[in-house]
Amino acid sequence: MTVDISGDTVNCIVIDMVSRTESAAATRRALLDAAAALLDGGGPDAVTLREVGARAGVTRGAPYRHFPDKDSLLTAIAAEALDRLADEVRAVRTDPQMTPAQTLHRGLAALMAIGRRQPHLYRLMFTSPAGDPAVIFAANQAADHAMNEFLAIVGDLVGAQHARQFAPLLLTSAHGITDMEVNGHLSPDKWQITAEELISTLVSMIEQQTGGE
Repeated sequence: MTVDISGDTVNCIVIDMVSRTESAAATRRALLDAAAALLDGGGPDAVTLREVGARAGVTRGAPYRHFPDKDSLLTAIAAEALDRLADEVRAVRTDPQMTPAQTLHRGLAALMAIGRRQPHLYRLMFTSPAGDPAVIFAANQAADHAMNEFLAIVGDLVGAQHARQFAPLLLTSAHGITDMEVNGHLSPDKWQITAEELISTLVSMIEQQTGGE
């Protein structure tokens, strides 16, 4: 049996497939944006698939076609944030006008800025991913992406062979400084120093110890 499909018919099929793909991508984007706004406003407890769907203006069942559960949705938000951070750090690292110390300072500042502006997202980024295996895999890939970019800017200052020695020190220090600042325990009136000055001091100490390799 021979089926004759005209060129116009094939074109219509292709256009329909593209339209469906674009529509699905737009729906997923709307769901992620709605969930991120809810997260910023009220933390993980404020994020429910029903409320996300309502905010995104989609049908009640639409969120479940993209994310099987709330954990998967939150993990996808964290993965995107980690990828954005990695891209920002890479942009700083490849700026020829920056010294290694300046690059490291700005990379840490980019991380701390998320903690200041979006504390719920910041904590989510450093929470073990949960949910659908495919979403967890994507989140782990994003975390590796961010870690590799951070190790690169640390290595530019201290040498690649010392990067894994100093990177945890820098990250834990940045986390502690951010937590103190967000919770009001790093008042300039109390300590006479800012978060940025603390980071500068830390980077300078490491640079002096390693000789800025």
